[in-house]
Amino acid sequence: MLFVAVILLVIGLIHLYLWKRLVHDTLRPGTARRIGTAIIVALGVLVPVTLIGVRNGYVQWLSWPGYLWVALMFYLLVTLAALEIPRLLATRLWARPKEPEPEQGPGTQPEPKPERAPGTQPEPAPETPAIERRLVLARGAAIFAGLTAAGITGYGVRTATGPPRIDRFTMPMRKLPRAMDGTRIAVVSDIHIGPLTGVDHARRITRVINSVNADLVCVVGDMVDGTVAQLGRFAAPLAEIESRRGTFFVTGNHEYYSGYAEWIDEVAELGMRPLRNERVEIAGLDLAGVNDLGGAEHGDAPDFARALGDRDPARPVVLMAHQPVAARDAAPFGVDLQISGHTHGGQMAPFNLLVRLEQPVVSGFGNVDGVPVYVTNGAGYWGPPVRVGAPPQVTVIELRAEN
Repeated sequence: MLFVAVILLVIGLIHLYLWKRLVHDTLRPGTARRIGTAIIVALGVLVPVTLIGVRNGYVQWLSWPGYLWVALMFYLLVTLAALEIPRLLATRLWARPKEPEPEQGPGTQPEPKPERAPGTQPEPAPETPAIERRLVLARGAAIFAGLTAAGITGYGVRTATGPPRIDRFTMPMRKLPRAMDGTRIAVVSDIHIGPLTGVDHARRITRVINSVNADLVCVVGDMVDGTVAQLGRFAAPLAEIESRRGTFFVTGNHEYYSGYAEWIDEVAELGMRPLRNERVEIAGLDLAGVNDLGGAEHGDAPDFARALGDRDPARPVVLMAHQPVAARDAAPFGVDLQISGHTHGGQMAPFNLLVRLEQPVVSGFGNVDGVPVYVTNGAGYWGPPVRVGAPPQVTVIELRAEN
């Protein structure tokens, strides 16, 4: 409850700031300001209704407008915050009073003010130039922020809902058998099949995976955002994934929000082999998989010793683990490569800067406590159907034998 209260407070404060900058500062008191205020209040209510209702299977019709407003809200906030200092400087410079008029020479008489007829009301004093200038600046900033946020969000929707791009990486391995030299592993994560995606989402991803002619396909978690009953038909195209040596799956944190036990059975029906804290040997290469770290809260914790202990150290091992930070637990077992997702590459820049506070690698290749880790951006999206600075990916890792 405390977490929910904090989220609601943050949402409220963000909308209060947006109201101040987009409504209060740009509109004079009256009908227009009241309408603007009502719109901001309605949008503020829409956010928690969408985040809570959609996740629990309600108000699905709000998914698109609700999540699109979340993205617009985020980029309005970022743009307006970035404009605060320039706006303050411009306001001070533009509103600076002019030099006083020179005093009139001796003998000159001030121009008399016209007398007001008895019974008439005095004319209202005109607004000072400083107030008019502040209004112009406020409206200019609001228009610029609105156009910028709309443009970025539109670009992000097109990117997120398009086919994933193929990201290629070559990984040398000292212990890799010559027979496995050139092995291609297609890594896909964070497909996030959900109420917004429909069946075409899985079809697009399947086509991209099949286009790379992979030897192995590794689905490293967060495949779904809903139960088998809700989304089973949307996931059906994944059964058409092709690979020479098999398709494998490990859980992500979102499987534990979606009925993970049923999904374990379902992915097996789709032709994927779940690796449940276990490993398989493939022509001299060990492929291991651990349950997601979030599984601990559901009685399904990762077990690195079971997946990686008691194996032949002469064979290289590739570990499938949803979160990059899992490499810290895998480090004592001499992992040659960990493949992960979870971060979405940040999904909506500059959110990637916050992701880095939680995960040691946000996108691409990194080293965590001596473990080489490759993090794919993921092929789907969570929440807003928007990706900015982190396009959807299917990563192809080619293993190369060293001397």
